[in-house]
Amino acid sequence: MFISKKSIIGIVKLSGIISTETRLGSRGGLNLNDLSDSLTKAFCFKNIKAIVLLVNSPGGSPVQSALIANRVRDLAKEKEIPVYCFIEDLAASGGYWLSCAADKIYAMESSIIGSIGVITSGFGAVEALKKIGIERRVYSQGKNKGLLDPFLPEKKDDVKQILNIQKDLHAQFINWIKKRRGKRLKAKDEVLFNAGIWSGVKAKDLGLIDGIGDYYNVMKNIFGEDVKFKDFSKKTSWFKQKFFSSKNSLNSDIIIDNLINKIEERIIWSKYGL
Repeated sequence: MFISKKSIIGIVKLSGIISTETRLGSRGGLNLNDLSDSLTKAFCFKNIKAIVLLVNSPGGSPVQSALIANRVRDLAKEKEIPVYCFIEDLAASGGYWLSCAADKIYAMESSIIGSIGVITSGFGAVEALKKIGIERRVYSQGKNKGLLDPFLPEKKDDVKQILNIQKDLHAQFINWIKKRRGKRLKAKDEVLFNAGIWSGVKAKDLGLIDGIGDYYNVMKNIFGEDVKFKDFSKKTSWFKQKFFSSKNSLNSDIIIDNLINKIEERIIWSKYGL
């Protein structure tokens, strides 16, 4: 097949934790608000033959995962452009949700893929309050308003509500994967959807991905040696980085918020040895 020298492969990087903006407006991670322009520009660019999603994410918000994936599918259908995903280090949980927005998924042999499940975590500080002699007072309307309050003893009804929500979210995740992967899945549900993680090689055996390889070589093999790559990922200018970093450095709330975000991010990535 003859490929014009002007044929272009658009690249959009999906790297980081999937979350909306933080309460103080600092950049929270991957979310549709930040990615919308990049995705639209990539799909609408002249002579685009395919879109490459470079995924490197431990997951995060199921809502943002669905919003981003749905936007990719809507644009792909509207523009009739194929989408390829290339997993770098990690596509876990919501990261794999994003990957399934592609028509075909590739990874490296040692990429980590999976964690198709739902988790909710918190802490209990009931005994700590007693030890330091603090009496906590709470006033509310609605019996469930204090759901999973860490300063109150755990209630069975609270746990039941959370587990029901998790069950719904897990079912949505599974349905999305089955819709996108279909008959390519090669294992039973109890194997694929138990939140396990696998190497790229094993993920291919299970049908979670289609092949092993990096985007540069795979795309040239499919579309020809003359194909060009154009990165549409959102970039922050040097001026904006310097201006906002110096401005934010004077705000103690933003410093603390960013520090907490970094710690949480480090904990999430470290779960996978990264």
